[in-house]
Amino acid sequence: MEKRYYQKEIETMPVEEIKKLQSEKLVKQVKHVYENVEYYRNLMDEKGVKPEDIKGIEDLHKLPFLTKADLRDAYPYGLLAKPLDECVRIQSTSGTTGRRVIAFYTQHDIDLWEDCCARAIVAVGGSEKDVCQVAYGYGLFTGGPGLNGGSHKVGCLTLPMSSGNTERQIQFMMDLSATIICCTPSYAAYIGETLKEQGYTPDQIPLKAGIFGAEAWTEEMRQNIQETLGIKAYDIYGLTETSGPGVSFECEEQTGMHINEDHFLAEIIDPDTGEVLPEGSKGELVFTALDKEAFPLLRYRTRDICVLSRKPCSCGRTHIKMSKPMGRSDDMMIIRGVNVFPSQIETVLLQEGYQPNYQIIVDRKNNTDTFDVNVEMNPDQFTDTVGGVTALEKSLAAALKTMLGINPAVHLVPPKSIARSEGKAVRVVDKRKLV
Repeated sequence: MEKRYYQKEIETMPVEEIKKLQSEKLVKQVKHVYENVEYYRNLMDEKGVKPEDIKGIEDLHKLPFLTKADLRDAYPYGLLAKPLDECVRIQSTSGTTGRRVIAFYTQHDIDLWEDCCARAIVAVGGSEKDVCQVAYGYGLFTGGPGLNGGSHKVGCLTLPMSSGNTERQIQFMMDLSATIICCTPSYAAYIGETLKEQGYTPDQIPLKAGIFGAEAWTEEMRQNIQETLGIKAYDIYGLTETSGPGVSFECEEQTGMHINEDHFLAEIIDPDTGEVLPEGSKGELVFTALDKEAFPLLRYRTRDICVLSRKPCSCGRTHIKMSKPMGRSDDMMIIRGVNVFPSQIETVLLQEGYQPNYQIIVDRKNNTDTFDVNVEMNPDQFTDTVGGVTALEKSLAAALKTMLGINPAVHLVPPKSIARSEGKAVRVVDKRKLV
């Protein structure tokens, strides 16, 4: 593949120049946050840190961390660093107990985010000659809007399909000769299986590349997608908290994702002690947004476990690479691209009059996540009539969908029937092979 870049000067910048740029941006950003975000100013004051103490990236470790709990406590406006009349959009993801994470954007923030997504599209061979089918969800979810904007910036003909309606996806893909598809890996696999069932062979499918993210996927799954669709399958990473997809992306090497270091400063820490670990260590990924205006998180703990590497890359990009996330340092699961916490399920059970005695079983069948929730009935709810149980299951499933945004299969089981170990039920059984 010919080496192409969306912003070559930045993407191939010498490492020392990247670090100098990061230092300059960090000093300005800390001042911006301290002056405009009371919540973070209080955290800095508690730690005895002032903006003038931060003279460059070597001082980053002096700053306090932010966590998802902070985002919950500061909801909705407590971490906003710009007046609302300068903000033009929000994006959102589910929160741990019903309080959603809301990220605010100025037009400048959106422009930078779309640049990051444009870099990802060009890195997989995209240009103005391509037709880019965006099959991530649109709306509050960041996937659709981010890749949509990036595709526009590259100049691709953009098909804003959103997720679902596979027959229509395939019709537009074939009729308009889509060459790049952006969606979750499990949905790409499902589209591939559907095309195969319809009699299409990989050489009849116009696609050449796919940009897949929002959920964990294995190298085996990558190979399966590549063979079924006749494409190269690339990873992309992002968090609503830091903008959305495009924080990092894979290049032609497919050996990790380049972090857009001019916008995001990455660290690896020991999840237990918070100590910064040397490059090449496995630990928790922490991000600082260097030039986000409206929602500029400093030292945000992602809870994703990975490794960073500056090993030179054959694509010519000099920005540091992160591995695929190797797990979590908290109890969050990603199911069909949606963040799910056991605490969310406990909240709903208590609201609906159940005791929090439950078990979540996640599996992957035919490349799609299955999501079952077994819940013990209270003695006064227990009934052995099928109709009565079914009605209760449907009601609870609807309440869980409202909280989570995805449909679980709810199974009500007799009291004390979920096995306990040392008095506690095993809350999550994840049968997927994700690493």
